[in-house]
Amino acid sequence: MARRRDAVANRTKLVDAAAAVFAERGVDAPLEAIARRAQVSIGTLYNHFRTREQLLDAIYPDRIADLAAAADAALADEDSWLGFSGFLLQVFELQATDRGLNDAMTLRYPDAALLTEACDRGFARAGELIKRAQLAGTLRKDFTVEDLAFLIWATSRVIAATADIAPTAWRRYVGLQLDGLRAAAAHRLPVPAMTPDQVAQAMQSRP
Repeated sequence: MARRRDAVANRTKLVDAAAAVFAERGVDAPLEAIARRAQVSIGTLYNHFRTREQLLDAIYPDRIADLAAAADAALADEDSWLGFSGFLLQVFELQATDRGLNDAMTLRYPDAALLTEACDRGFARAGELIKRAQLAGTLRKDFTVEDLAFLIWATSRVIAATADIAPTAWRRYVGLQLDGLRAAAAHRLPVPAMTPDQVAQAMQSRP
């Protein structure tokens, strides 16, 4: 029984350490740094998590699921534009405070099944916000969930590049992007939106 308690305690320490290290350094941080933070051996880490993706599955699905509650609140907002834009700002604020989450939300990890499912559910909820704002005439009608994926991805790169220089700079560029998404600002786009499969392929590669 004591050995079982030790194993549970070590797993908890590893998850907490991984969340902290990934938040500081991104999901590519060395696993050895996580073991050191948890004060366990690298062998203990691998006993609990055979792959980096298993660590991602232990940390980020719950955090991404929190965005579902934010989406519900946004859908309840009487102003469809404020609901849509406010939800996006909450997403970006979370990404700006956690480099690991920034990575987890903008890259695909096929072997992290729970994380992938959480991201898919999140985009489905965001799709409802998009449809509602388009029906209300506040969001341009040619904007798609796939476009949203790339908007989040583009903003994540700004967040990553400016985090140590101007940590709030992303807010300016999000403001510019949101103005371009208003229905009143819409002009015909030169090419169609990417397909879901194309987006998935692109998000599996690193810039």
